Amino acid sequence: GADALRLTLITGNAPGNDMRFYYERVENSRNFANKVWNASRFIMMNMEGKEVTTPAANELAPVDKWILSKLNTLVKDVTDNMESFELGIAVQKVYDFIWDEFCDWYIEMVKPRLYNSDDAVSQNAALWTLKTVLLDALKLLHPYMPFITEEIFCTLQSVEESIMISKWPEFTAD
Repeated sequence: GADALRLTLITGNAPGNDMRFYYERVENSRNFANKVWNASRFIMMNMEGKEVTTPAANELAPVDKWILSKLNTLVKDVTDNMESFELGIAVQKVYDFIWDEFCDWYIEMVKPRLYNSDDAVSQNAALWTLKTVLLDALKLLHPYMPFITEEIFCTLQSVEESIMISKWPEFTAD
């Protein structure tokens, strides 16, 4: 699709250099779009029928704090890269964060909490963290993959009308 092609053309390319076109790179970008889509469906499936509220700081598990810290650092780095017009570097950081840290680590680590209906506080904190991190990651990814990010963003939440006019994530110094 268009998003996979856009991602392919911006990643691994330095300004002023020619780039060879490889279908394998487009397939990798398509696989990434599928990964984002599947992670989003997993989160929406687990949120179904539940009212997710903002947890108190002491209700967040160490793994929740870890991924939120990683996201905060990512926001700073990507914003700095984009302001310096280092677009390929910025999207690579978003790609690595979503694929490696969010999907491969965090989602897998919170699954036991999501399936444990006896601890509603921990389950709510995990769902809130999943939703918060995904929404901010989608905002960071949106300039590169506008179609899939818009669709997921509008399906996942109803507060903001569109990801295009939503507030850009901001770094918070602790």
